[in-house]
This record gives sequence, structure tokens and C-alpha cells, in this order.
Amino acid sequence: MKIKFTFWKAVFLLIVAAGAYGTFVRFFRGLGASTNLSDQFPWGIWIGFDVLCGVMLAAGGFTLTAAVHILNIQRLKPIVRPTILTAFLGYVLVSVALLFDLGRPYNIWHPLIMRNPHSVMFEVAYCVMLYTTVLALEFSPIVLERFNLQKPLKVVKAVLIPLVLLGVILSTLHQSSLGTLYLIMPTKLHPFWYTPLLPVFFFLSAIAVGLAMTIFESSMSSKHFGRELELPILQELGRVLLVVLTVYAILRFEDLLHRGVFHQLLVAGYERNLFLLEIVLALVLPLTLLAIPKIRQSAGGLYLAAVSVVLGFITNRLNVSITGMETAAGLHYVPKWTEIAITGAIIAVGFALFALAVNYLPIFPEHREAAGPEAPVAAKAAVLSHAGD
Repeated sequence: MKIKFTFWKAVFLLIVAAGAYGTFVRFFRGLGASTNLSDQFPWGIWIGFDVLCGVMLAAGGFTLTAAVHILNIQRLKPIVRPTILTAFLGYVLVSVALLFDLGRPYNIWHPLIMRNPHSVMFEVAYCVMLYTTVLALEFSPIVLERFNLQKPLKVVKAVLIPLVLLGVILSTLHQSSLGTLYLIMPTKLHPFWYTPLLPVFFFLSAIAVGLAMTIFESSMSSKHFGRELELPILQELGRVLLVVLTVYAILRFEDLLHRGVFHQLLVAGYERNLFLLEIVLALVLPLTLLAIPKIRQSAGGLYLAAVSVVLGFITNRLNVSITGMETAAGLHYVPKWTEIAITGAIIAVGFALFALAVNYLPIFPEHREAAGPEAPVAAKAAVLSHAGD
């Protein structure tokens, strides 16, 4: 079947080409030529977005697998596989992004043998490595089914519950520890974002974004892969998301009140503006939408709330890692175009890999009965039929 060359395919190729050039500059000319980072501001968009946001956006993996395999909520099972795929791709791409940010990327394996159990960064490194391995094992049944490898499939299924438990523990540790990294900066991080509750906020926001990403992913898959939307499942996720956001909002408000930060809202500046943008996108808008039953039960309302949550907490992570650090550093960091190009290419490759996986592997329920060599035919036809969308 002939594949049409569409506008979005052209955009994809341009993004990847720009990322490839940025990669060349990064690895052959160094960080100085490819970034606007400095000794005063050593962490930019590659840490703030590619790592902090990337790990958060992949959090649906541990929330959904725990709900299905530990809490035995079987009605959520149809969306587990695409969620695991998203999480696995997310963590792999986070690891790739780290290679760009490290001054000596060929030393990325050093934490394996140079252990420092007193370092939060060591704990994050180990948890991310281990959880990526767990996700690979959780994802492996999809590949094994595709090639009809029954014996290894039985082995993986036999240890699936312990794997899920391990994944939940590891995710809880490193999702919260990413916030712990910033606890050593009480005089550098702006009061809007510095709080002893940062680990708790990072963990709760990861759960919220994991749920929102699952709703977003299911909505987009329904549109672009010609699938029926699992609206009852998404409605249930919307109710849970409402509870998680409410808990987060109460804790955030109480924390700001307890630390006496509200007077900072009277101080004009871009920190205040970005803080208000974060609160509106992450809390005010989605809580308003989800609190109205008619909107919460509609596909469009759930999609809008999910997009708002994702954008809001991305803003939060960038505020913590970039905005909140600029005043103390005495400079305003703007990423170089090559930094943005590499980040854009990583995101684009992630979307492409997701589409390829849907194309050739039994990701969705309707593909599983045909898990042999013919499995991807129906999915491929759906992808190609919507290639021009």
C-alpha cells in the first residue's frame, strides 16, 4: 500500500533534521556551542523539560498498572498496554536526553559502580535505570505475543505482579526525589516554588499528569488510529483526576498560606505571572471543568481538562527548574535554538515510535486476538488511512 507524503510528515522530517544538526553541534563542538548554559545556570531545558517533565509525563505507567494488576480494576485493562508503551518510550527518551546534558555522556554508566547512597541524584539515577528495566519487562509480553513466543511469555506473566509492585515502589521513590533535588536550594529557588513539600507535590503532580496523559493519549489514538473511544473508562479516570487535583490544590494552598507567600502576588514580575499561569492551567481550569458532571462525562470536556493539566504541570516543572532559579543566578536563561531543536526531535521521535508500535504490535484490545504475524495489518491500515489528518 502506498504511503502518502503529508504536511505533517514534512514537518516531522524538518524537526528531525534540525535535531540531527543540533546533535552534531552538541557532540562535536560541545555544550558551549550548542546551549546557553553556563556555570551560573548549568541546568536548562534538557533537564527542566526533557527529564523533569519527561519522567512526569510517563507516570501513567505505574498508576494504571497498579490499578489493574494490584487493585484488580479490570475495567481499566483496555488502556493499560498503550499506557505502558507511553511510559516505556518516555523513560527511554529521558535517558537519551540525559546523554545530551551530561558533559561526558560516555560516563553515564558510572552510577552502576560508583555508588553514593547519600546522594539524591544517585537514588534518582538508580531508580530510573531500574524502572526502565521494569517497564521493558512489562512491555515484553506485547512483543512476545506478536512473535508467538509462548514459553518466555509464560515466564514474564508469572512474575508480572512482583514487577508491577517493584515498578510502583521505584516510581514513588524517584518521582518524589526529583522534587527532593531542589530542597538543597532554599536561598536560590523563588518562594513560590521552594517548599519542604516539594517531594510530595512532585509525586502528586505525577499521578495527576499520568491520569491526564492517559486521557489525552486515548483521545488522540481514537482520532488518528480509527479506534472507538473508551469513554466510560476515561470518565472514571476523570473522577479520580478530580480527587487528585483537589488534594493537590488543598495542600498547595495550605503550604503557601503557612509560609506566608501570598504577599508575593503583589510584586509585579514574570515569576508572579508564570506562577499564576501555572495555577490557572494546572488547577483552576481543570478543577472547574471536572467539577461539572456534564463536562466531566463528555469526551471533549475530558480532553480539554487533560490538556490543561498536562500544560499546567509542565509549566510548574519549568518554573521550579528554570523560572524560580533565575533571580538567584542573576540572569535570564533563554534556550538556544539547538537546545529546542534537539528537544523537539526527541518528542517527534517519541510520537513516531508510538505510531510504529501501534502499527506492528498488538497494543490495543482489538489487535490481541490476531497476535500472530498478521496482527499489525488492521492497525497499519488504520494508520495509513488517517495519515493525512
